[in-house]
Amino acid sequence: MVDTRANANPTADHAPTLYDLGTPLEDVTFTVVDLETTGLAADACGITEIGAVKVRGGSVIAEFSTLVNPHEPIHPRITRLTGISDDMVANAPDIGDVLPSFLEFAAGTTWVAHNAGFDIGFLRHACQYTKLPWPRPPVIDTVALARKLTDKSEVPNRRLRTLARLFGSRTTPNHRALDDARATVTVLHGLLERAAGHGVLTDTELAEFNRAIPSKVQQSKRHLAEALPHRPGVYVFRDAEDRALYVGLAGNIATRVRSYFSAGENRSRMRDMIASTERIEAIPCAHRLEASIKELRMIHTGRPPYNRAQKNPERRRWIRLTEETYPRLTVARKPPESHQDLAIGPIASQAAHASIAALHTAFTLRQCRTKLSPTKTSPTCVLGQIGKCPEPCQLRVTPAQYAQLVEHVGQSLTGDPADAIAAITHRIEELAAEERFEEAANHRDHLGTLLRTVWSTQRLRQLVATGEMIAAAPVAKGGWDVALIRCGRLAAAVRTPPRHNPMPLIEQMRLDAADTERTDRIVDGAHASEAHLLLKWLEEPQVRLVYIEKPWHTPVDSAGRHAALADQMQVARPQIRH
Repeated sequence: MVDTRANANPTADHAPTLYDLGTPLEDVTFTVVDLETTGLAADACGITEIGAVKVRGGSVIAEFSTLVNPHEPIHPRITRLTGISDDMVANAPDIGDVLPSFLEFAAGTTWVAHNAGFDIGFLRHACQYTKLPWPRPPVIDTVALARKLTDKSEVPNRRLRTLARLFGSRTTPNHRALDDARATVTVLHGLLERAAGHGVLTDTELAEFNRAIPSKVQQSKRHLAEALPHRPGVYVFRDAEDRALYVGLAGNIATRVRSYFSAGENRSRMRDMIASTERIEAIPCAHRLEASIKELRMIHTGRPPYNRAQKNPERRRWIRLTEETYPRLTVARKPPESHQDLAIGPIASQAAHASIAALHTAFTLRQCRTKLSPTKTSPTCVLGQIGKCPEPCQLRVTPAQYAQLVEHVGQSLTGDPADAIAAITHRIEELAAEERFEEAANHRDHLGTLLRTVWSTQRLRQLVATGEMIAAAPVAKGGWDVALIRCGRLAAAVRTPPRHNPMPLIEQMRLDAADTERTDRIVDGAHASEAHLLLKWLEEPQVRLVYIEKPWHTPVDSAGRHAALADQMQVARPQIRH
């Protein structure tokens, strides 16, 4: 029968960002669906299995799986392919019983399928057969996307198994609906990541990307894409005054740049950019990681007008304690002066305020801005009031007692936030018992933000504290992609050739590397962005450590103990946006 299972282990956490057009892709809910059938013709064959995975923001929300009785024999050839036999579907529900459940499961989402014409065609015909209205959902075909976003040098074809291998799917397609849908999820995420390099960041832009027609301006400037290298790297569109208009990265610069002049590119702002372009600069890199870092740095420093993401790292904030007798939490623009400071960040301002709200729920820290000293005598101020303290005021605790409270706050910021979790969870339970569910949900969201923020800060600190490290990832055709990392920054990169000892090249890379300023902390938002990219690469299962200066470890008493809880809270957030 129908198996709908919530998945409490999402794979990523992305803060929503509002763009000019459409809904940001991290806020779009996709239903990735796959069918098994008795044949290829929707009007002459039946559905034998439906599998679907609902995802949002890189996280799995739920899964749907059921066999279907097609009420017709399954050809032995189909059984050999799918493993689904007549006996398996004999007691399965009819399509008329299954389809309403699936339509409810997928309602309000964007549907995704590999070779969508096949799967969507069968579902549309099933609606006609069962007299159900067709919901007319927006549809994404991963085959069509793959044709625009992958190159023949990477994959010989766009079959699901081939693309699943390319994007590192943990599930191997096997012609069973749910497994194939899970593999398609990985392919979808990989393609969307590449589409972001084309500036496709919203659902509207994704739809436009699929139905684009080249303009006359695009056709007239195709010559600018000639003679570019077929190598990983960064490309820069420049105007008549040689100013950078747009910076992007590519696994293959020539192929990627040519796509701007093809039918796949019809976004109005990109066409405006192409109209102003007089030259395209190519900056080859050793491998994709180096290209990602170089792109990030060039966007941070040059702020090209047609780049949207990563342009303003200085807007990131830190949560810090003020330097007073009775400190209070504040959102600061400047980073801490030492790694020992009780501060977390850098994070978006909204996340910083949500995290502070969670800490105020857990700990009775002062919130008013009145200047306090231990000598004031008026007993009118109590802990936990927000700007309500008349002057003069006095906390009803001694500086020593307050210092103990600050130590607990510091433990939640730099160590294990178990005390904060316990206090906030208790408050959520109290509000739920009083049926104040919206307030309880707000506290849940604040706690989830705090946990993700603290854990992110701790992970970055651990990376920076290692000093120098060298790591390598194997290349599919042989050789290694090697990165020299110092204090959370990329210092050098090289790709070693196949069937050669990589160590001499690695040693030479180390000698040739530019000097990198040593630090024991994240110094600004740009540093944090780069460290996040490096950390994501380092945590990929195929990456191997070649050398490490200091131990790289995750303390037992850290926010990492509660990562699963933070993920659960992220999944539990309501989809309705007010």
